[in-house]
Amino acid sequence: MSMSKVKVTPKFNSEAKERAFWGSHDSCDYIDWRNTQAVTMPNLKRSTKTISLRLPGGLRGSIEIEANKRDMPYQSLIKSWLVDYVKQSRNP
Repeated sequence: MSMSKVKVTPKFNSEAKERAFWGSHDSCDYIDWRNTQAVTMPNLKRSTKTISLRLPGGLRGSIEIEANKRDMPYQSLIKSWLVDYVKQSRNP
């Protein structure tokens, strides 16, 4: 889409209608990239906390194998498993 034909973003009277709209429209059609500016957020805090977890080598190796089967980093797989476990524990 050419820059001179940027569409006007409609007004929404509910979040559900806005979500439905953006689910079926490309936001690039509604942005004039000539007017954008870089933004820095120096006070933005990370939403995750780093922890140290000691695992036996064999266990870590097994987790890495499972992660490779899923084509994902082993840390992400561990987080996914933890989320699933906590959800199940809270909703027996």
